[in-house]
Amino acid sequence: MLRTLVRPALSTVSKSASTISGFKSGTKYGGKTTVTLIPGDGVGPEIAESVTTLFKEMSVPVEFETIDLTKYTLNDEGAFNNAITSLKRNGVGLKGVLNRSGDFRTHNVEFRGDLDTYANVVRCMSFEGVKTHHSGIDLIAIRENTEGEYSCLEHESVSGVVECLKVITREKSMRIAKFAFDYALEHNRKKVTCIHKANIMKLSDGLFKSCCAETAKLYPSIDYDEQIVDNTCQQLVINPQQFDVMVMPTSYVTVVSNLGAGLVGGAGLVPSKSFGDDIAVFEPGARHTWMEMKGMYVANPVAMVLSSAFMLKHLMLNEAGDNLITAVKQVLNKRTCQTRDLGGNATTREMTRAIISELHELHA
Repeated sequence: MLRTLVRPALSTVSKSASTISGFKSGTKYGGKTTVTLIPGDGVGPEIAESVTTLFKEMSVPVEFETIDLTKYTLNDEGAFNNAITSLKRNGVGLKGVLNRSGDFRTHNVEFRGDLDTYANVVRCMSFEGVKTHHSGIDLIAIRENTEGEYSCLEHESVSGVVECLKVITREKSMRIAKFAFDYALEHNRKKVTCIHKANIMKLSDGLFKSCCAETAKLYPSIDYDEQIVDNTCQQLVINPQQFDVMVMPTSYVTVVSNLGAGLVGGAGLVPSKSFGDDIAVFEPGARHTWMEMKGMYVANPVAMVLSSAFMLKHLMLNEAGDNLITAVKQVLNKRTCQTRDLGGNATTREMTRAIISELHELHA
């Protein structure tokens, strides 16, 4: 077991990874921070096991409150409400991916709405040991997470005719624009790009774009530009290094982040986090459950592990978070332990043990 890690005194720590002032960073009992853990569906429990194993080995002062919320329990209002209550109480959560079936879409909207996790941040970054067409990618895709098409405001007006409402408001567009620029400042990013479809949706995306442009004037040290989402997809394939921070309405990031995941080596490598005013939820950035691999322990745990590392940094456990990120990078760069998605045959647990070995190397 590695040496016990403790949270530094408040006077010596930098501000939280969140860009939101006064953010609650977890409920503390007995010197430990309680974090809600929702393993999710498919391979979720297996990659969540990687995190709990690593945290135990690192002796980080984090206690998990595990909530069993899956596609089989989503229609159970008690289970859903337990998850919401736990997240609101603890203020921080680590979540696997929930399978989209049955009434999940309604619950997914309720999940984001009840928690108001309005800013979703996905990071796509290259690793030296993962061979891809491009190198040197490190982009951030930020989306407004509570309105737009994903509000699921649909109805059948007459038989055979379905209408889907896309609601964009100035209030929430300004909020996510400010979040994106604050994030860029806090993380030493140089440019924010607004991704939109205002050439066609002139009022809705036009409003979003104008809010981003208005906010940009308040941040003269940050470069700002705009791109139509069609062109963004092409530019990502041709020259992804041109992007730094991207901010967009909710539906576009699903395409952009999954494309970004493909560019850096796959969904198993991409972490994400979602913020509200008093809550943070960390989870894999590409929403795949791999139900067909459930129970086989062959999934890549890196996306979940990196998400948990960023969670540690959010909890001001910066040394633990940085060490975990470094250990993951070392494993990937050495290419001696690779899961199926990376061209190898290592199991989830073997990847976890390899990360533990690198952690021991850091403390040798």
